[in-house]
Amino acid sequence: MTKLLPTTSAGSLPKPSWLAEPEKLWSPWQLADEALAEGKRDALLLALAEQRGAGIDIVSDGEQTRQHFVTTFIENLNGVDFENRKVVHIRERYDASVPVVVDEVTRKGPVFVQDARELRAHTEATIKWALPGPMTMVDTLYDDYYGSREKLAWKFAEILNEEAKELAEAGVDIIQFDEPAFNVFFDEVKAWGVQALERAAEGLNCQTAVHVCYGYGIEANTEWKKTLGEEWRQYEEIFPQIQNSSIDIVSLEAHNSHVPMDLIELVRGKKLMVGAIDVASHTVETPAEVADTLRKALKYVDPENLWASTNCGMAPLPRDLARAKLGALSAGAQIVRDELSF
Repeated sequence: MTKLLPTTSAGSLPKPSWLAEPEKLWSPWQLADEALAEGKRDALLLALAEQRGAGIDIVSDGEQTRQHFVTTFIENLNGVDFENRKVVHIRERYDASVPVVVDEVTRKGPVFVQDARELRAHTEATIKWALPGPMTMVDTLYDDYYGSREKLAWKFAEILNEEAKELAEAGVDIIQFDEPAFNVFFDEVKAWGVQALERAAEGLNCQTAVHVCYGYGIEANTEWKKTLGEEWRQYEEIFPQIQNSSIDIVSLEAHNSHVPMDLIELVRGKKLMVGAIDVASHTVETPAEVADTLRKALKYVDPENLWASTNCGMAPLPRDLARAKLGALSAGAQIVRDELSF
């Protein structure tokens, strides 16, 4: 990848209203059976077209075939009961009814590989594919079998590694592991979280990324952010471990947050996907605002290692708003790109 300041989305994009109820997480599908399978494929290609139309350089599936970034993957595993669910407190923020681990967890087969092949067949652009990270998977379940978050995380890491290798073979250029739980469970991150992440990324012949953010723009997350004070220093706890890891790219939240930008100095040398779009706001950033965020980041990251991204996924946003934000991201990155070329 030779383009300076390439643009990308950190995660999900809104689904069309004919596929799923809009502006809602865990939204039920509007279609069923073969119509649903066809609708998912159509939505994937539509997401690709919208990203390219907005000037996005590193494209993804927009998570169009997934109901949720974690549970859709878990649905394709043995040993997990989705019928008799239990309520857990996710990332110390909100309650959710989640599936239960009742037996040894194994992978039934490829989960997203066919979707990746479909995307690869329709674009020559760099493709980034997101998978849930081991710790975040553990935090989105009730464990009634392993009795240890660490043991379950290592099992998930093995399974994720199998999927990631097949995605790379299908033509994916970057595998991104989503680990919002890293911003909460600092002791576990240091004890085994980063090691489990590295196991998930082991032996891949593509680039690897970890996405650590402050969550979707939903009420539970925005209320939690209000408790974090004037400076959000969570990254200070985890970046040193990530810096010493084998992961190539770090995706982080920046725009409209209280994260001190100088914290990214802790991962200098890594490629950084710096969030320059606020996914918790319905205000579309101006290109100048995006450019300002990227300029601030350039004080602590070399230009060739800076990528322009969104803070997190945009599934809960209206589609037209998400498109406008992606367009602003591209335009803002171009402003800084032009400045750097002089």
